[in-house]
Amino acid sequence: MVPGLALFYGGMVRQKNVLTTMMHSFVAMAVIGVQWIAIGYCLAFGQSVGGWIGWSWDYVLLQNLRHTADYADKAIPELVFVMFQGKFAIITPALISGAIAERVKFSGYVVFILLWSTLVYDPLAHWVWAPEGWLFKYGVLDFAGGTVVHIAAGVSALILAALLGPRRDYPAGAILPSNLVLTLTGAGLLWFGWFGFNAGSAVAAEMPVAGHIAGLAFTTTQTAAASAALVWMLIEWWHHGKPTSLGMASGIVAGLVAITPAAGHVAPCWAIVVGSVASLACYAAVRLKSRLGYDDSLDAFGVHGVGGLWGALATGIFCMIPVVGLIHGDAAQLVKQLVGAAATIVYCSIGTLVIGLAVKHTIGLRCDDEQERDGLDLTVHGERGYHFDL
Repeated sequence: MVPGLALFYGGMVRQKNVLTTMMHSFVAMAVIGVQWIAIGYCLAFGQSVGGWIGWSWDYVLLQNLRHTADYADKAIPELVFVMFQGKFAIITPALISGAIAERVKFSGYVVFILLWSTLVYDPLAHWVWAPEGWLFKYGVLDFAGGTVVHIAAGVSALILAALLGPRRDYPAGAILPSNLVLTLTGAGLLWFGWFGFNAGSAVAAEMPVAGHIAGLAFTTTQTAAASAALVWMLIEWWHHGKPTSLGMASGIVAGLVAITPAAGHVAPCWAIVVGSVASLACYAAVRLKSRLGYDDSLDAFGVHGVGGLWGALATGIFCMIPVVGLIHGDAAQLVKQLVGAAATIVYCSIGTLVIGLAVKHTIGLRCDDEQERDGLDLTVHGERGYHFDL
């Protein structure tokens, strides 16, 4: 999924920034890939300290985690669980990069994602997914990352975009995608990879029920993505007279984002509604950004923030497993979802603001004007993504 995200984002930026934008995803695999083993898993899934954070010396560098150990009472090796959860930890900060593409300082970005993952993502993952986490115990449902991944990334992306300010030629200049073939290819890889994320998250259920829930998650993921892609295409066709490939790709991702927290909790028929409403909401958010004056370069907030929030609330409306949601006559789960979403928004907003300001006023968060004008591929990395003149 991370290479898919790199292609998805890389195709949407200008030719002079393709490599840098893709590097934002790949460097997250390197930096957070090490951080997760060193301390991230410990903070997220170590022994709970009051429901707020995990800690266990055995999990630091996984030094005393036996390769024969199973995770909790599940019939899977714990190291498999470590690696599976590590992929969520890697892709979440990479999603944030979409809002700050074409102007963020590479070194500042690397330091930011390291601090953000340690101080924001890991505690939030503990709250929501660890058995003793306070939101888990409260009853908030997040099957595969609606709050932990998408609301967290989307809200943080908005805060960081505001800290950086708009690109030097936004909104007056023409900012056109360099390669929509890459974007569509990336969307396809994300769609495929999302099956692993969502269906794989059934590991939280007891065996053999986990297999049935994985099948449900697989089905709802496909259904929501398909319905969202269809609705976005129809909206755009009606609104502009042409269905675009970029719109199709955006709709696919919007549906995948929205179904993520609900994948193992809703029936396939309601997945159609989740995906369709996601496209309506995210399309509106993307259209509004220029009027509101913020430069969310690749719509990280418009798709992940808005889509994730809708998905978290939709889980409380339509859920059937393991509780009954609003559509079945019980509003209690919706209230819990609201609390979980609100806690995520507040914590991520404050954490991102503090970390962003710290990085901004130390090593710097935005590249200089000359680098932005000439493109970050050449000025930062000394490379070009394309050599059409050869």
